[in-house]
Amino acid sequence: MKILGIDPGLRTTGFGVIEVEGAKLHYVASGTIRTEAAALGDLPGRLKIIFEGVREVTARYQPDCASVEIVFVNVNPQSTLLLGQARGAALAALVSTELAVAEYTALQMKKAVVGHGQARKEQVQAMVARLLALPGEPGRDAADALGLAICHAHAGASFAAISRSTTLSRRSHAQYRKGRTY
Repeated sequence: MKILGIDPGLRTTGFGVIEVEGAKLHYVASGTIRTEAAALGDLPGRLKIIFEGVREVTARYQPDCASVEIVFVNVNPQSTLLLGQARGAALAALVSTELAVAEYTALQMKKAVVGHGQARKEQVQAMVARLLALPGEPGRDAADALGLAICHAHAGASFAAISRSTTLSRRSHAQYRKGRTY
């Protein structure tokens, strides 16, 4: 199974593709989609570059599924909104190619790759290189994207097993009094 990881960013969007055979992980490709060709204030142009870049990556590597980082709330709300738009462009590109998309937080990815959620970028780079037996460390954005793919390779099977074993259902045991559940 091939997994595509996407680390969205308005200036630089990282991507990483791995192949999973049982418990073994194999590196396929990684890189970045840069939006420097569009003017700094040209948000629609940058989003178009991200959309087309993600579509090109999916067409080239034909992944079976994808994983994308969930946006965290920055101190600056404007930055969060811009990052959310870049993430939306990447998600739209993925679902337009009929890919199943899983979402993970940076904390979940860091725990899966490094072992703790407070890992620095350098630690993620080093562990990704080690887990995939790379000759050198990938760039920061590509390492995060590869980390998301690794996270999905480890956690995706567990989540699928859980979803097959149980279904969500409404509580039938609760009592209702004046609009409250007891």
